[in-house]
Amino acid sequence: MYQVLYRAYRPEIFEEVLGQEHIVKILKNQIQLGTVNHAYLFCGTRGTGKTTVARLLAKGVNCLESGDRPCGHCANCLSIKEGSFLDIVEIDAASNNGVDNIRELRDSVKYPPAVGARRVFIIDEVHMLSTGAFNALLKTLEEPPAHVMFILATTEPQKLPATILSRCMRMDFRRVGEDKIFDGMAEICRKQNASITEDALKLIAIHADGSVRDGLTLLDQCISGRSSQVTRDDVLESLGAVGEDTYIKLTETVATRNPAEGLLLIDQILAGGKDAREVLKGWMAHYRNLMMTKFIKNPEDLLNMSTENIDRIREQSGRLDLPEINNAILELSGIIAESKWSGQPRILLEMALIKLATKGWESQTMQQIRPAAKPQTKDDAVAKVQKNADWDAKPLRTGAAKKAIPPQNDSAKNGGDDFQHVSTDLDEIWAKVFEDGEALKGSFNVVRKGATLDKLTDNDFFVSASITAKSYLENNVKLLEDLMEKHTGKRRKMTCVSRESTSAAKKESNTEELASKLESVLGFHVDIE
Repeated sequence: MYQVLYRAYRPEIFEEVLGQEHIVKILKNQIQLGTVNHAYLFCGTRGTGKTTVARLLAKGVNCLESGDRPCGHCANCLSIKEGSFLDIVEIDAASNNGVDNIRELRDSVKYPPAVGARRVFIIDEVHMLSTGAFNALLKTLEEPPAHVMFILATTEPQKLPATILSRCMRMDFRRVGEDKIFDGMAEICRKQNASITEDALKLIAIHADGSVRDGLTLLDQCISGRSSQVTRDDVLESLGAVGEDTYIKLTETVATRNPAEGLLLIDQILAGGKDAREVLKGWMAHYRNLMMTKFIKNPEDLLNMSTENIDRIREQSGRLDLPEINNAILELSGIIAESKWSGQPRILLEMALIKLATKGWESQTMQQIRPAAKPQTKDDAVAKVQKNADWDAKPLRTGAAKKAIPPQNDSAKNGGDDFQHVSTDLDEIWAKVFEDGEALKGSFNVVRKGATLDKLTDNDFFVSASITAKSYLENNVKLLEDLMEKHTGKRRKMTCVSRESTSAAKKESNTEELASKLESVLGFHVDIE
């Protein structure tokens, strides 16, 4: 009867275990010195060798040889391999998680070993035990008989009670590197006389994502029923899922503002039978991984992927700005919510790509196609200032209440160069700054209406704000200066004043200018009360 690869090539001695040298070294020394613990907790992601090493440890304490143990060829080792050894009991806690199951186990602990030196109880997926079952196990786990040893295995150690964790020697299994998985699978292919290209084998190792069992399952799937050489295209066809490398390519089309290539890639993905909704979810998860790598130095366990895949994500994350990543997550999360009720999720996926890839193009394109502004004359500049002025002069002594005309400033006298700069749409810049700011800090929206961008110079930008908004902006001055630099192309320093003081100073200045202007026109001194 045919056995799948991960069962047929399960390690029978410690030297055959891939990628867990730190654990193998400790266990071999303990077996050699006779200092084996009474309770172990093996933690780690799927397919990294927890159950395999548990069986090897059970072999080691019952091996009949005097040298390196387990030897793999003595009577006890062969019996354990065949699953007929009476003194090793394996329990699946997922289906035997009740109090009665653990009480039955506890009652059997008192019996001495029938054949070997130690009775070994291997409890797989131990986090699935109920609270009552854990409580029933506590005392026996802490002080078992001398001939008994417990090995607990789990993928989720955080779900175990602290009372259980404190009674066990914990061993953390790492994800296996791609190189070791590649070498191991290449050796198996040689033994199986399977022909497969190197790049195809590397692709399988990448998609194994640190799990030896997953890698062997994929290899089994790829080489089964194929008499010819297995190529990279064959592996892609067999995988039937979108891997991290695809999401990296898709994100790259957004980063390089190349929606055409992105649309072709989406067509290729969906033509392979992938679901558009799942692609959206996976793509958002990829952007989340990009964000995590910006803040966490070693996120292997958090991201649940191999070191090599994390290196690829970290490299791409270093070339993307945090606001761009955050914006993509928000955009995709909204479209995912819409796709639940849509009969055309593909269109939503394509729309998401186009929106992300063309963000920022519109304003740039409009600036390129918009006709150049007509140079402003001195009169045009004065007229613009007059139009924007918002103050009323106090009545003259004659009692006539008239709308005063704001005077020309030095910039207007110098030919209107600064007024050309004033013509920039400050409201549009300020709106973009707050749009990015809200993506980073939702509280930005609270002060949006309480602050106004009044002036932009070569080295500074001036903001007037209410008292509450002014305090908030001053606490976030660095972020505002960063966002202004992003949207104006130059680093400027922010000066923020309260609207009350700005209004009073402007009114006083304009009143003095009005008096001076009237004196020059009327020819006599004018006092404005």
